Amino acid sequence: MAMDNTEPKIHSGGGETSLRQEDESHSDNKSGMRSAEAILRLLPVILCVAALVLMLKDSETNEYASLSYSKLGAFRYLVHANGICAGYSLIAAIIAAMPRPITMSQAWTFFFFDQVLTYLILGAGAVATQVLYLADKGDKTITWSSACDSFGGFCHKATASVVITFIAVLCYALISIISSYKLFTKYDAPLSTHL
Repeated sequence: MAMDNTEPKIHSGGGETSLRQEDESHSDNKSGMRSAEAILRLLPVILCVAALVLMLKDSETNEYASLSYSKLGAFRYLVHANGICAGYSLIAAIIAAMPRPITMSQAWTFFFFDQVLTYLILGAGAVATQVLYLADKGDKTITWSSACDSFGGFCHKATASVVITFIAVLCYALISIISSYKLFTKYDAPLSTHL
């Protein structure tokens, strides 16, 4: 294998131009990353609002009874969690889109709230999934029959809301990874010590 032993060529007089071009491309790259992060932070707003609206409009009445999301604590929790996450995501997207460097305190704030809201929306989706499972399958050991047999439309809308919520969870997981990366790249690598 032949090795390239050529030394880098240094051009005199054009150094400022190449540095300026490098700074502009670095700035364009940061601007592109900022825009991508802002769009990624806006996506959960749309998803959370869609899941929230679906659940808010979810009610059904038949000859046996009436059922709405407000009668089930897990679904109320899902509505509140989606509302909180949509609001946070909108504010975070606006802040992330601003063309200024992120400070250490902003990086920690994004990291903290991204983690908290990821677990909040994940918990809401998990609890609502459990309730939907019981509504669909029932529990024969305590003679609890399936509610979805009588309230099929209610169950379909609730299922759609939960599925949309889990898509939002995936977005929040990705956002959490990005905020973790942005925070921990601000720190220097630990020095290795030889004993």
